[in-house]
Amino acid sequence: MPIENLQESAQKVAGLLNAILHSGGFRLKFRAMAGQAASEEEQSPALLVEFTGPDATLLTQRKGELLRALEHLSAQALRLESHEQYLVSFDALNFKTMEEQELRMAAQAAAERVIETGMPYSFPPTHSRERRRLHMIFRDIPGVETASQGEGSERYLAVYPEGKTHLPAPVPAMPRRGGDRGNDRGNDRGRGRGFGRRPGNR
Repeated sequence: MPIENLQESAQKVAGLLNAILHSGGFRLKFRAMAGQAASEEEQSPALLVEFTGPDATLLTQRKGELLRALEHLSAQALRLESHEQYLVSFDALNFKTMEEQELRMAAQAAAERVIETGMPYSFPPTHSRERRRLHMIFRDIPGVETASQGEGSERYLAVYPEGKTHLPAPVPAMPRRGGDRGNDRGNDRGRGRGFGRRPGNR
């Protein structure tokens, strides 16, 4: 586990957040706490940060853009590699819990569609954390396999009927420019049962 001293890491993150929140004039409070025993397989966070306060809703707007930015900066401050950033998890107003529920519903719907039609399905490009989480969810859904495709901000997850990853997956609409996708390269695959955002032409 890269975070060897949780107390020291929590203090470092707290110092960074205090500086950012003070300079930005945010009306926010937070508390940092130890998470579950970190596991790369289960993607269990080692350090959890929970925000409260009048400006908590600002963190969850635009699919949690600001929340993820603060999370990313803290992971960078702790010198975590891109594949280790799951070790730090920020939340506000149960945003992550609700997001997890949406991902599971979308994964199940996608799996049912792929199994029924026998054709691959592709989700819109998303950040590496969400793709990893979807890979994990699909492991518990039989009958499908998943693989990430594309590069950088155009990286997306495709769902295939099990054993049929040779089938061409449709290319989703791509973001115009930018996007926080991290250092995503290669072609990661996961075997499971469904995937991603709600199926549909988006």
